[in-house]
Amino acid sequence: MVDINKLENDARTHALKAVDLDSKGKSEDAVFFYVEAAQALISVREELISDQQQQQSKTTSSSSSSIDLNEIVRLIHNYIKRAEEIKASLKSKPTPSLHLKNTSEKGVERARYLLTQALDQDEQKQYEAAFKLYEEAITLCLNEKKTTSNTKLKEQLEKIAYQALERAEELKHTELNTSSHIRLPSPPRDEIIQKEEQQPLDIDQTNINIIDKRAKLSSHELDVLRRGSKINGRDYVPFFSIDLRERFAYQTPFIDSHGPLKLAPKQQTHFLRWARPDEIMSEPKMIMALSYFSIKQDLISDCSFVASLAVSVQYEKKFNKRLITSIIYPQNKQGEPVYNPCGKYMVRLHLNGVWRKVIIDDTLPIDHSNRLLCSSTTNKNEIWVSLLEKAYMKVMGGYDFPGSNSTVDLHALTGWIPELVSIHHADSAFDKDKEFDRMFERFHAGHVLITVATPNITKEEEERSGLVSSHAYALLDMRKIGVHKLIMLKNPWSHLEWKGNFSDFDTRNWTPELIKALNYDPKLQVDVDNGVFWIDYNSLCHHFENFYLNWSPSLFSYTSCIHNSWPSRQGPVKDLYNLGDNPQYVLRVSPKTRSSIWILLTRHITERQDFAVNRIFITLFVYKNGGNKVYYPNDIKPLQDGVKTNSAHYLVKLITDDNDSNGQTLYTLVTFSTHM
Repeated sequence: MVDINKLENDARTHALKAVDLDSKGKSEDAVFFYVEAAQALISVREELISDQQQQQSKTTSSSSSSIDLNEIVRLIHNYIKRAEEIKASLKSKPTPSLHLKNTSEKGVERARYLLTQALDQDEQKQYEAAFKLYEEAITLCLNEKKTTSNTKLKEQLEKIAYQALERAEELKHTELNTSSHIRLPSPPRDEIIQKEEQQPLDIDQTNINIIDKRAKLSSHELDVLRRGSKINGRDYVPFFSIDLRERFAYQTPFIDSHGPLKLAPKQQTHFLRWARPDEIMSEPKMIMALSYFSIKQDLISDCSFVASLAVSVQYEKKFNKRLITSIIYPQNKQGEPVYNPCGKYMVRLHLNGVWRKVIIDDTLPIDHSNRLLCSSTTNKNEIWVSLLEKAYMKVMGGYDFPGSNSTVDLHALTGWIPELVSIHHADSAFDKDKEFDRMFERFHAGHVLITVATPNITKEEEERSGLVSSHAYALLDMRKIGVHKLIMLKNPWSHLEWKGNFSDFDTRNWTPELIKALNYDPKLQVDVDNGVFWIDYNSLCHHFENFYLNWSPSLFSYTSCIHNSWPSRQGPVKDLYNLGDNPQYVLRVSPKTRSSIWILLTRHITERQDFAVNRIFITLFVYKNGGNKVYYPNDIKPLQDGVKTNSAHYLVKLITDDNDSNGQTLYTLVTFSTHM
């Protein structure tokens, strides 16, 4: 459920920040926070109207908001107006000079971070690790003190060194004093497992019952996951609980041993060098304020990835649940990702069957104007988008990304279940009205993330429609107002918008009632090209090709997962005639009521060429035959007849019966592939 009080607090916080920055002359940052305050209030207004409609039969509303609707509208207009005034004034002013930290200031920042990390380890009773970090903080402070003549910086270094030394001495005489007591490790309570057979940490399964009776993965499954770790020649090992203690603090800036990423051709044309955030930003921050408006794609062909980030941010803001920000490390005690002056980051991605760790440094490609040549946000000091993109591009073999679709990208970022819904495909039984109702209900309940994609269209059609050929768009909102079904989309480029029905250029379909209901005035937006626009559902279904849906695993109370391999020597060999060599599984269901079962087949991809060309097709057939093995495809008609796809994922959805005489239903699952 949406928390109105949280939205109202966000609006207040953003507004106060905007006014403060405005008064200090930090105009660009002020614009961002004015817009964010207005957006938060728009969300508050929408929720209040919805709440009042639900309470029409009662004498009072259940809302606890302290602002009335008229006041909200007034504030929204004031904030937007001030933001536009500042933007107009900025166009006539020269770009202000950028104050960057010098070497000594950066050294102080790293020393302070070393001390912070040491204190965290100390608090967790990791005394040896803490002691080492205290020592390194002291050493760094002493070295930096020799190189600076700045009295203020020297005082800061002395203070950090004193704090580190004081606690290090305490540890030396208590916890680390082996002469006063013997410190031997206690035997583990868990069953004995070989180190290489540790079970991967599945962080997002905390609210789901694992119905597998196995205590741990089999040696064969571990081998499958181990072989799936090598992607594009580099190892991305499964994410274990011990990785939450990854070291991030160093005396010198961290450098990724894998070296810089391969650049895309468009990047190479403008590339000057690799730079760290503190070399091009005055005050680097991981996140200033989450905003899907601020995310923008640049020179990389990863529109589906950037659209995935936008819908993930929309979910976090609307439902106040960490989704995309939970996969970036280091984090503070509140679980928020933070800027690391030492330059090392870890990103957790769901790849080849399990959550895996990806280590990167913070060097980013820039041009001769110190402009980032990668995706970023409009907030010049914010780095989370650039870092997430770098981690994903590293796994994919470099910034010369061949392109993807958002179900694949969102599954990697969130672990949410991917589903492709084709609008115009010949094999698709697309029911336009039924599909809208399904998506509308689940979208507003926080159960699904949605993106859409256009087909390949001509330049003339692009110019006429305002849409981009073979391009992904983030779906940010769905509304039903009278007979109208309206969708809000975002172009990851943060410019170029739809020109048809309900666009900012449409003077025929926008009515005063719609403008009021959506709190969206196209006349005010016509000169603002930020890539965000409304489109009616009929136009969307006409001009777009696919819906890409990713469903929350929390929809299901139980889950089971099997990792397996299919050696090429065992097939597939003409499975049009013989299915005996195809992997087959028995699914046993004992439903007390009608139940929904989703079966996801995921193919591990380990080479960039495989990902780019997509010549391998997979599918899954389901037979309701008592769980018997299927040898010939024509012996029995499948309950679910699979359609081969060259995507990495294939989803089958079943509704089980509850009237079997023995209270149990058996299914045979048969997997197919054109190659293994």
